[in-house]
Amino acid sequence: MANTSDIRNGLCIKHNHDIYKIIEFLHVKPGKGPAFVRTKLKSLTNGKVLENTFSAGHKIETVRVETHTFQFLYAEGQDYNFMNTESYEQITINKDVLDSPELLKEGEHVMVQINTETDLPLAVDMPASVVLEVTYAEPGVKGNTATNATKPATVETGAQVNVPLFINEGDKIKIDTATWAYIERINK
Repeated sequence: MANTSDIRNGLCIKHNHDIYKIIEFLHVKPGKGPAFVRTKLKSLTNGKVLENTFSAGHKIETVRVETHTFQFLYAEGQDYNFMNTESYEQITINKDVLDSPELLKEGEHVMVQINTETDLPLAVDMPASVVLEVTYAEPGVKGNTATNATKPATVETGAQVNVPLFINEGDKIKIDTATWAYIERINK
């Protein structure tokens, strides 16, 4: 059993008969009244996010997890198939558990958190950024780049990302997986 002082991002806990991953937290010490911890929890069974407040010193039940590197193989409907890079064991994970499945291309390496009690996958941590090729983008108008203007572009996985006007079809771009924001163009 842990308490609220042990709360950190990525910690998996049992709460309301479900397993949640802490995605945000804030320790608050108001001038009047007791301290508390405000959290954002993501359900690892259905992907829903909820906000919860724990009073200081509240006991929480943690879930022991192991993290392994897996390679994304292919998607089949709502199921995404991954292979352990060490043991070559394959697992299937539902699309709802993934944070940004639209940015996942075949061969990409991800970190999968596995519950040590049940040996079931709990969460998939995407890399901080991915490099994808632009398959469709409207041509930019020359001289129209003085402002911070963007346009939608479709990448090789089918996701749409807003990019600067100078990005064209065939360019490789780096995308932040948390915010879907364009980071930079990668030279070939």
